[in-house]
Order: sequence, then C-alpha cells, then structure tokens
Amino acid sequence: MENTQKSGRYSRLYTQLQELVKKSDDPMAHMATIAAVLKHKIDYFFWCGFYRLLDNGKLVVGPYQGPVACQDLKKDTGVCWDGINTGKTILVPDVEKYPGHIACDGRSRSEIVVPVRNQKGDIVAVLDVDSKELNSFDEIDGEWLDKIVTLVFIP
Repeated sequence: MENTQKSGRYSRLYTQLQELVKKSDDPMAHMATIAAVLKHKIDYFFWCGFYRLLDNGKLVVGPYQGPVACQDLKKDTGVCWDGINTGKTILVPDVEKYPGHIACDGRSRSEIVVPVRNQKGDIVAVLDVDSKELNSFDEIDGEWLDKIVTLVFIP
C-alpha cells in the first residue's frame, strides 16, 4: 500500500473512531472499540489489542481482536514492556530477531507497540498489533496509532 493511501485510510479510521468513542466515557469501551475497528479495517493486522498496566505492576491482556493471547506478560520482557519502559512506540520488522520477544502466537512475524497514556500522562497500557508478514509496520503506522491511542481517554 502506498504511503498516501495508508495515511488516507488511517485518517478515515481516526475520524470514525472519534465519533464512536463519544458514545461512552469508559476507557475500556474505547479500547474494545479501537481494537475491533483496527483489526477489521486494516488487512495486515493479525492481532490487535491492549495490554493494561495494573496498579500491582502486572501487564495483563485487555480488549483485543484475534487469536487467543498471552494473559500476563512477564515484567520487563518483550516488546510490550519495552514500549512501557522507554515510553516510545516500538517497530519490530522481524519478531524472530527481537531480543526477548514473547511469542503468544507463532504465526506473528512483525509487531508494533504503542504506549497509551492517561490524562495525567502516565503510561497505563500499550496497543499491541501483530502481523503475519515481515516488515508490515512503518512510521506511518506509528504516527497514526500514536494519535489513535489518545482516543482511549477522551471523556
């Protein structure tokens, strides 16, 4: 998909999601809606969902779309924890080459993880997206997914 086409698709999805999340003030409902729309509208998204950082320091699966996921992710391991610990979006072109990658589904080949911040700016979750293909994600995905996750805490 060309960059212009990809940006256009994300722009339309962002507008759609803005309208959908207005129907609830619950962040969990927003996460569920975002995961569903992204998974079903972007063909290279194999798994799309959230891992929530609990008050006890555990990282547990939240709303998602796709095959069964790992329920708890061991502290400070894998791409999701790297996203939390660095506070940055992580692009993984080949999960087999990523140190400490956690394989919840062996069909996953590439991944992107985007930190989710609450109104105070604290990281409270990550959006995790997997693809069955290598090199599925780029800066455009990162830019738009960074923007989309801000909708989780829209009142």
